[in-house]
Amino acid sequence: MKTPIKFGTGGWRAVIGDDFTRENIVRVAGGVAQMYLQDHCTTPVVIGYDRRFLSDSAAKWIAEVLAARDIPVLFLNRSAPTPLIMHTVLKRALDYGMEVTASHNPAQYNGIKLIVKEGRDASAEATARLETLIEAVDTVDTLPFDKAVAAGKITYIKNPFNDFLDDILDVLDTHAIRERGLRILFDPMHGSSTYPLNVILHTTRCTLDLINTNKDAYFGGAMPAPTASTLTALARRVVEDNYDLGIGVDGDGDRLGIIDANGRYINANEILVVLYYYLHEYKGWRGPVVRNLATTHMLDKIAASFGETCYEVPVGFKWISAKIDEVDAILGGESSGGLTVRGHIHGKDSVYAAALFVEMVSATGKSPSDLMDELTAKYGSYKMEEYNLHFRTEDKPRIQHIIFNEKKLPDFGRTIDHVSYEDGCKVYFADDSFIICRFSGTEPVLRIFAESATSAEAKALIRAFAEFLGLPV
Repeated sequence: MKTPIKFGTGGWRAVIGDDFTRENIVRVAGGVAQMYLQDHCTTPVVIGYDRRFLSDSAAKWIAEVLAARDIPVLFLNRSAPTPLIMHTVLKRALDYGMEVTASHNPAQYNGIKLIVKEGRDASAEATARLETLIEAVDTVDTLPFDKAVAAGKITYIKNPFNDFLDDILDVLDTHAIRERGLRILFDPMHGSSTYPLNVILHTTRCTLDLINTNKDAYFGGAMPAPTASTLTALARRVVEDNYDLGIGVDGDGDRLGIIDANGRYINANEILVVLYYYLHEYKGWRGPVVRNLATTHMLDKIAASFGETCYEVPVGFKWISAKIDEVDAILGGESSGGLTVRGHIHGKDSVYAAALFVEMVSATGKSPSDLMDELTAKYGSYKMEEYNLHFRTEDKPRIQHIIFNEKKLPDFGRTIDHVSYEDGCKVYFADDSFIICRFSGTEPVLRIFAESATSAEAKALIRAFAEFLGLPV
């Protein structure tokens, strides 16, 4: 019996040796090949991979399937972050790119991201079509990798990072960074972003030290996501050794975490607000900002003070990039740690975001904590809490019926302004706080985000929702 292949907002992800097998990887490649041929594409497909277990082998298996169908392949000769693949698709005007990665998922997972024209995340329509094509795949021909290379069907990209690095360096204020001379500690979390950020920071004359640069299939026993809990060692070293800044990025280089000189973790929401403030007020960029519905409303407050608009979109970075194009926004991002800036790629890029953050600290002469304290004093306090409510699989229909059919809500003890069911259930309160809940697409979990003036208030909102649904918190 065939394993159903389902693509979520971050691509197809599965447990290695369970569903992430050679058979299923070849099926995915067969579906992509069929879609490519149906659309009468002619450009090469670029294939990249991160440093997870089996990523390099899986990338070759994909290439062998495409080569057997006479689809030209551009192959990277080293691991690479997802933003590089998106940039390559954009820069070379390709129809498709593929990255073997499970992004920030636990070590036992791997997966495949499909990149489409202009270097964008594949749309829900595109992945639904691909799923149908994969389901119809019966047998798949392959051409051994070495033979495909010898026949010219697979070509290695020479110096694949050059254009990507040059395009970032061209828009940075490298003079300000060189003048400041920051001391930075970088944690790539055993992932694929070590080389590009290393080059950028050394080129701009930063003093750079690194930790966790070795390839480790278990990511040091931690989740390869730059969160407050996973960056504790980085924070300790930054304080002990007097660094100006700590930078952490996830396994495939699309999420960013920052540690201030005092050891304070600067979360994704804070990164977004300080960068938007910096780009608008210091660099003189003009335009709105975009966030998904689970991201801080502080962006709305800042944008309004500029006479600009903050646009809210559903979860999924494709919605953010599409809205940035539509309204010519300065930047867009999400509370999970990803952002992109106008004029760059149409997806998340921690390499560019980190470099821009270094520019901001250098040009303003202010620490991230100083900037956040300024914004809090000016716009008020916004604290977000996140929680995953686990439930039994058989309980999902009951929970779904309460929230989305009966549309019942607990008594939160505050005035509700309005409720949206566009993407999950989001309750907007009159005091600018909110709570949102969405079902996970991969496990029996209800993801809840709440924002209020204090962490205690946000946690109380989550607790009220959990108790109302009869779920432990």
